[in-house]
Amino acid sequence: MQQWKVFFVKPRAEKKVAEFCSLYGIQYYLPLREKSRVAQRRKIVVRVPVFPGYVFARIDDNQRLQMLKTNLLVRVLEPLKPRRMLRDLVMVRRALRVNPALRPAKPLEAGRPVRIVDGPFKNIEGVVSRMSGTMKVILNVEMIGQAVVVTAEREQVEPL
Repeated sequence: MQQWKVFFVKPRAEKKVAEFCSLYGIQYYLPLREKSRVAQRRKIVVRVPVFPGYVFARIDDNQRLQMLKTNLLVRVLEPLKPRRMLRDLVMVRRALRVNPALRPAKPLEAGRPVRIVDGPFKNIEGVVSRMSGTMKVILNVEMIGQAVVVTAEREQVEPL
C-alpha cells in the first residue's frame, strides 16, 4: 500500500511513461478516456488521459531511480493517504468501465459525500453538485486535485 506513488510527468508524456513502466515491470494505472476527433474528414476516437500529467504507479526505490532516468518525470509525489487514493482510483476505474467518454471536472471542495445506489454507476461514491435539476457526482482524486463527473438521477443517489 505504501509503495503507490503519483508520477507528475512532462506534458503529453503519460503514455510514454506507461510504456516504460511496462518495460521495467512496474505496476501502474493510467486512466484513459475516449475522445472523438475529426481528422481528414473522418471521425476517429482517440484515448487520452483522464488526468493529464499524472500516472499512478507502485514502485520501490530502485524502480524510482529507473523511472527518473527516463527524463520524463517532473516529480514523484507521495500520497499522505495511499489507501484513500487507491479507493478514489477504483471509483474512477469503475465509472470509466461504464462510460469510457467521461470528462474531467474541477473537484468540489465543499459538498455532500454520496453513493449512487441504482443505475449504471451503482456503488460509486463521490461528492454531489446539483446543477439544472440533475445530480452530477464528482469523483475526486484528492492527491492530484483532479476529478471526473458522472450524472445520476436524484432517486439514484443516497447521502453517506
